[in-house]
Amino acid sequence: MANTSYRIISKITIFFHLYVATTLAFHIPVTNSRKLQRSTLHVSSNTSSGKTRAPPRTGFAQQILNFALETPLWKHVLVPQARDTMVKTAESNGIPWVSSKDWIQRNSKIQEFQDYSVPDYYRRSFHAYEDGNLCWDAAWEVEIASCSVGARNFPKYGSSGEDAFRGSFDSALEQAGATVPANGKILDMGSGTGMSTRRLAKKFPRASSIQGIDLSPYFIEIGKELLRLEPNSFHEGGPWVSSISNDERICYVVGDAANTEMPSESFDVVNLQFVLHELPDDVAMCVVEEAIRLLKPNGQLWICEMDFESPAYAAQRANALLFALIRATEPYLDVYAESISDLFRFIKSKSSSVTVVPATGRHYALVATKPNSEANAPCRFNDLRFNEIGEYRVEDTHLKVWERKEESS
Repeated sequence: MANTSYRIISKITIFFHLYVATTLAFHIPVTNSRKLQRSTLHVSSNTSSGKTRAPPRTGFAQQILNFALETPLWKHVLVPQARDTMVKTAESNGIPWVSSKDWIQRNSKIQEFQDYSVPDYYRRSFHAYEDGNLCWDAAWEVEIASCSVGARNFPKYGSSGEDAFRGSFDSALEQAGATVPANGKILDMGSGTGMSTRRLAKKFPRASSIQGIDLSPYFIEIGKELLRLEPNSFHEGGPWVSSISNDERICYVVGDAANTEMPSESFDVVNLQFVLHELPDDVAMCVVEEAIRLLKPNGQLWICEMDFESPAYAAQRANALLFALIRATEPYLDVYAESISDLFRFIKSKSSSVTVVPATGRHYALVATKPNSEANAPCRFNDLRFNEIGEYRVEDTHLKVWERKEESS
């Protein structure tokens, strides 16, 4: 029986390599189809809130997979092999993973962080890191992995794929009505090492301050170091995956986005980019509520996220084996996918207007405006993700799992 189980688990390795080698940073590609109708994906707005959990995955094959993911084979064999595959894939796509990590590692001030605490959910393994975001490796590699995934998923742009990916959210937010007033204050929740924070500062030069907050002191420390070091990208002969200029308007703090302890109505914009899918749904609601508390009247909440109501991600989730592997490194992804409609309803209940726009064939951008009074006027909700015949408005250009870069051109 042990030998049979090992052979089955070994076959699973193939799927695992395809997953981790392309998705440590974001997501895995499955389909280019836009044909799946919205009616099969969209949860009715009349669905009751509360226990919004995905149905359990069952069956013998699922039990074998669960067993594999709980054994040392996962940690000591599959993860190292898959990470090696991802590094090699990055290098083949022109991303200098090894040299970039070596540079930031040599220039980091290694320290042990004392007297800080995080919620229990945050201590789980994330993105194939045993300690999740609470380790130096995750902080050193997050921007490199992000750049690598961009190149893999957007081959048309080569090693600049990550910039094209994030640029699609810039455009979608603008289409949804995102604005920053002169001398406005921006809070970037879940800022990580500052990829989104720095981009906000560059895009909105009239903002007076851009503050990043993250639970990981490792990420915050690397974010500060990158501003201090001001590296050029490898495109310009530099050592890093992007060019960074220090901006005195940017500051980073370690803190909990669900309970920032910051004054109410102190920001004009609160940004949540690729954060909510990494949270339990009750925590996600708390983070959104905290964001709205921090907004000034008429301030805006911006959300950029994965859209499991898109045909591409819906098809991915329907593949039980593949999605189980994803959930092994994204432990709250199924809960997030199941609770999107409740999240939208909650945001509507706190806003005077909400606009949702597709950013890619798999992602949305949302702009919600905080009311300027306690008046209970109905929220204006504008969902632009689907066309009149139920198709997703943006073509899915991600490579399929089995595709190679040259096959897509």
